[in-house]
Amino acid sequence: MAAAWFNRLADSAKARAISAGTNPSPHVHPEVVTVMRELGVDLSTAPTTKLTPEVASQAQVLVTMGCGDACPVVPGAIVEDWALDDPKGKPLEVVRVIRDEIRERVRQLILDNGWTGS
Repeated sequence: MAAAWFNRLADSAKARAISAGTNPSPHVHPEVVTVMRELGVDLSTAPTTKLTPEVASQAQVLVTMGCGDACPVVPGAIVEDWALDDPKGKPLEVVRVIRDEIRERVRQLILDNGWTGS
């Protein structure tokens, strides 16, 4: 959800996001697809990617969501850990709250780093 929001809200000439997980599922969880689709974002065919040191090395800012010791170390990258519940298997009303919290954190990250459109 965070990468989808980021790529929708940020100026793509300034920054882009990729989504990766330390133990990704083969597909985006259905409850996430449902709540994002409610706001016009289709994640039904979004790829899932393993967060490897090679993937992480592309980042200037690495936003983690509770991966702890499993997170790769990226020299020179700014690391933010967002303590958020995993939406997997949660009721839609809970996933909507998580979605909205992620959207607000992404908006603030974009504002804080000047990645808004001109």
